[in-house]
Amino acid sequence: MDEYGPLTKKVIEYDDTVRRLVSEVKSPEDWAPLGEFLAIDEFERIGPFLDKQDWPQYAEMVNGWAQGVQSFETTVRRISELANRVYFEVEERHLYGEDWLVVNSMSVFEFNEDGKVRHLDVYLQSAPLTG
Repeated sequence: MDEYGPLTKKVIEYDDTVRRLVSEVKSPEDWAPLGEFLAIDEFERIGPFLDKQDWPQYAEMVNGWAQGVQSFETTVRRISELANRVYFEVEERHLYGEDWLVVNSMSVFEFNEDGKVRHLDVYLQSAPLTG
């Protein structure tokens, strides 16, 4: 991790924190360790459906997702740090019951002057649902 810039290291720690918390959380308040990476008062997440969330809304959404998934894994494909942004491309694997949902995601983390995430854009690619 020494070859990464300081913001890239924070994004990798953020991803590690999400993966660790998935199996532990029971309520939105349990996501507080994730909030330590964020500029809570100015944080905004724009999701794949152009949905906007502040920190409380994001904590609620990610908690609901974590309650339904048995396992969550990621593999980093590419990561780049440019100015105050980190572009984080991963393959996500979500286990629901006995079925794995595989999604390619690109998240763009924008940091403020204090090195906290102030804005997060999320883009997804997934196979069409069958059945």
